[in-house]
Amino acid sequence: MALLGANLIYGMNYIIAKGVMPDKIGPSAFIFVRIVGASILFWILRIFIKERVARSDFPRLILCGLLGVAANQLLFFHGLNLTSPIDASIIITAMPVMVLIFSMILLKEKLTSAKLLGLLIGGVGAVLLITYGKASGGNSSVLGNTFIFLNATSYALYLVVVKPLMAKYKPLTVITWVFFFGFFFMFPFGIGDVMQTDFSQFTTSTYLAVIYVVICTTFLAYLLNIYALNYVSPSVNSSYVYLQPVVSFLMVSLYGYILMDDQYSEDINTVKILSCILVVAGVYLISKTKKTPIN
Repeated sequence: MALLGANLIYGMNYIIAKGVMPDKIGPSAFIFVRIVGASILFWILRIFIKERVARSDFPRLILCGLLGVAANQLLFFHGLNLTSPIDASIIITAMPVMVLIFSMILLKEKLTSAKLLGLLIGGVGAVLLITYGKASGGNSSVLGNTFIFLNATSYALYLVVVKPLMAKYKPLTVITWVFFFGFFFMFPFGIGDVMQTDFSQFTTSTYLAVIYVVICTTFLAYLLNIYALNYVSPSVNSSYVYLQPVVSFLMVSLYGYILMDDQYSEDINTVKILSCILVVAGVYLISKTKKTPIN
């Protein structure tokens, strides 16, 4: 239920966050506000949990702050600023593929024939979308799609690296320190854009979008994901990400065909639907099927 809730939040985030960038706020400034706001909420809750962290675990927490907060969010928002919500939500479903690769390297997870097939199918889908998404029409961007793919890679490595910490500490303790260190990595990239942002131009809908991103997409979703890692493996955690394009498709359809906002109506086409099917099929094979390890 925690993973379901987190990925429903993420699925809605694509079009909500896209709606205010870059006209109202730039991606780096948005990340600054997002991390600062969520960090304050995490530290408020942290007051009620008295738990010390061993000094030997701080290097891993620092790495998690870099991968899971700073690099992850900067790459995602800069990518989303350039490309379409549909493209972003499809590419992000390549994350379980990356988790599998990192798990094999760092956690010595076995490679099965089904997982190998899933890697190939999912990879073809992601490459198809990144390479031919723009040619198929809509608001695609090769650079933006590349940023989203690097974002998925960064977050996948974070899920594997943070897992050992979940056996030692409470979820809130881990995520509070992860955001604390992530803030310092993000600060040089965001402070300048924040100072140049004209907050007087914000409308009510802009503030509502920012509040959603800070409270739901960041505070609640990260907390739900880190909680879930107490009970499931990184590969299972990441496999829920394929719910995001479904939610994104529904949101774009709502905007384009019910609310008559045609900004993203061209983003649903044959190439992107085929890419989505390939990536989801690859993810399914990686996360659901268990076979005898190949020699």
